[in-house]
Amino acid sequence: MHIHIADTPGQVARDFAEFFEKWLAEKKEPVNIALSGGSTPAVLFRLWTEEYQDRIDWEKVHFFWGDERCVPPDDAESNFKMADDLFLTPAGVPSCNVHRLRGELPAEAEAGRYGEEIKECLAMKDGWPVFDLIMLGMGGDGHTASIFPHQMELLKAEEVCALAEHPVSGQERVTLTGHVLNNAREVAFLVTGQSKAEKVSAILNKAPGAADYPAAHVQPTHGQLHWFMDQKAAKGVDEKV
Repeated sequence: MHIHIADTPGQVARDFAEFFEKWLAEKKEPVNIALSGGSTPAVLFRLWTEEYQDRIDWEKVHFFWGDERCVPPDDAESNFKMADDLFLTPAGVPSCNVHRLRGELPAEAEAGRYGEEIKECLAMKDGWPVFDLIMLGMGGDGHTASIFPHQMELLKAEEVCALAEHPVSGQERVTLTGHVLNNAREVAFLVTGQSKAEKVSAILNKAPGAADYPAAHVQPTHGQLHWFMDQKAAKGVDEKV
């Protein structure tokens, strides 16, 4: 596991952008990555557009999503819309490289369709697709992607994508499942803010009860795990981790 701690959320995004640029430069073949939603990725997307548009060969990168709310692509809550508005369109990413999770379609059917698209596009290992890189966030309840504590069974689901439900609003979502998250070559958490510190500390320090948080179960079987955090989120992390 690799821990990256920065002073501010903006520096977290910058650290990840630098990591991504170096990582991608080592790849000879096109790569498949899964994006996440949230405030820190929003900062990253702006940075990619403003400073990396001409530094990275975006034709080399195929973009998928780790989860999506079941809303149309022009809805303010859409993870796709955020990425498209801040990065994909402004940076001129080829449309054929953008593999959108169609939140406007019936959720269960779309989970099946998107899972099949992923399997068609990605290499397989141990019966599961292999993303080159998956970006993840973590909620204050310890959820990641759209795997919430009340749906821990999604960590072991036999589908590539599954239907999820927000525990408070009941909003339907589609999410990658645990087997897929843990089959990636690289997984990078981007986590910022004081509200995340308690769960981050429990997970990284392997505290009692940490297993109740879905994010604690992201442990790549064959790949590398990175946590990019700001000082506030990493406040309780043991220096020996």
